[in-house]
Amino acid sequence: MSASPIGKVPAWTAAVPILALVLIAGLSAHVIGVGNAGILALAAALLGASVFAAVHHAEILALRLGEPFGSILLAVAVTVIEVGLIVSFLLSGAEGVETVARDTIFSAVMIAVNGVVGISLLVGARRHGELGFKLDGATAALAVLGTLAVLSLVMPQYTLSAPGAAYSSVQLLFVAFASLLLYAIFIRVQTVKHRDYFLFGTDDGEAESEILPSRHLALVSLALLVLCLIAVVLLAKQLSYPLDKAIEGAGLPQAFVGVIVAMIVLLPESIAAIKAAVRNKLQVSLNLALGSAIASIGLTIPAVAIVSLVVAQPLDLGLPPAQIALLGLTLLIGALTLGTGRTTVLQGAIHLVICGFFLLISAVP
Repeated sequence: MSASPIGKVPAWTAAVPILALVLIAGLSAHVIGVGNAGILALAAALLGASVFAAVHHAEILALRLGEPFGSILLAVAVTVIEVGLIVSFLLSGAEGVETVARDTIFSAVMIAVNGVVGISLLVGARRHGELGFKLDGATAALAVLGTLAVLSLVMPQYTLSAPGAAYSSVQLLFVAFASLLLYAIFIRVQTVKHRDYFLFGTDDGEAESEILPSRHLALVSLALLVLCLIAVVLLAKQLSYPLDKAIEGAGLPQAFVGVIVAMIVLLPESIAAIKAAVRNKLQVSLNLALGSAIASIGLTIPAVAIVSLVVAQPLDLGLPPAQIALLGLTLLIGALTLGTGRTTVLQGAIHLVICGFFLLISAVP
């Protein structure tokens, strides 16, 4: 990271979330309509700018905290966005809301593991040739992700206690508890017990030799990061109605809402992961991508399970057969890609092809 952003906070990164919150306050009485082209464009522009501001502040905090704490912070932060959006959909009681959690979580996993990892491998390999990473950390993360994905998104399709692709209350509570427990254990392994699994090469030495942001700057960036994330959540919620209408008007399936939400949620991490790969720090990219996919399940499933049980809102988590096959392919290729500790442009291309097909069948089932 360059030294330029370390001394002070760029004015635009502080102004953007404040302007976004002011706009949201003015819109609190109503939802943005499709016909409000000017307001719609302004809200969309502030949403994108808030994402980029969030990336900047997250990078400052990551530099101050070091790896893997910076990656964990960003993963948890964007998952808060995801949870907030899904819960707001669940509480709305709109038609088809019972599948929003499933579609969003599945989209987040596919985009993170195939899209973010694929682009990171591709751009990193084009610049540096082979890229290296810590095998122990990558395989541990993939094992946790595979377990959480199958329990949350596959098994509900095959259980018999509840109709459809849903868990019974007891089954849902167990999976929610297991998801949270596995995520907590993974974070402890990543930060305390085996932190070295998630560091590679001279990351520690480089962090020590760089001019770290001051404590004051880190605290300011933390506060502004929270504001940016709040702005993203509220703007995305305001834009959900025109988004639904746009998807309906384009003839896309309702499940494509989950793809759009996942793209918005993962944009900060995607940018940070790609920038890390360009700097030949693939380990950071994998920490971000796999960590966000794990957090997407490990933190979201418990939250939506509690909301579902409290408000008696049905929750269909089981994926259709085509998506189950695609999830299985993703986990298989991920195991092969992350099974050697070295990657090339070929692995990046494979993951991007899978991501492209996922987007295709999401739009054209």
